[in-house]
Amino acid sequence: MDIRFVTRNVELQDDLQEYIEKKLLKLEKFFDRIRDTQVEVSFNRGMNVVEITADVNGVIMRGEDYAPDIRKAFDKCLKSIERQIKKHKSFLKDKARMKPVDVSFEIEGFVREISEPEENLEKIVKTKKFPLRPMSPEEATMQMDLMGHSFFVFRSADSGSVNVVYKRKDGGYGLLVPEE
Repeated sequence: MDIRFVTRNVELQDDLQEYIEKKLLKLEKFFDRIRDTQVEVSFNRGMNVVEITADVNGVIMRGEDYAPDIRKAFDKCLKSIERQIKKHKSFLKDKARMKPVDVSFEIEGFVREISEPEENLEKIVKTKKFPLRPMSPEEATMQMDLMGHSFFVFRSADSGSVNVVYKRKDGGYGLLVPEE
């Protein structure tokens, strides 16, 4: 596993860096196909922020935590990543045993009328690029839950079109499929 460190407004000491590397290498006992991991450590508003982003066999897993002590923030963040890896591994085992199931997602009520644009619109402050991998809607919802997002963009393994799954307010999921 390749481990990269990014620091902002904080100095990472060698013993702390070794501690983090040692703990991250133990993740491989849960899942042996972890490609690379990035650990971002920063200091913001009196708190240490640790963010871990791991590429687990093409699935991006992310955890973030805050604490006055860097080690405590890292340990809490690491537990989040461990939980995600275990969930992903059990999903892969279940998927191997799973038979194709017809899944339907309701998108009624999702389309809203677009109001007149306001003069004081928010500016785009971050642009993120990501690979569009072919997957089923079930895999996309799992990936969305693992990352903690409210939506996920993916390429449909069946049709090859770009689709979006999203979390509904009623606790269910929705699927957006473009008309062709």
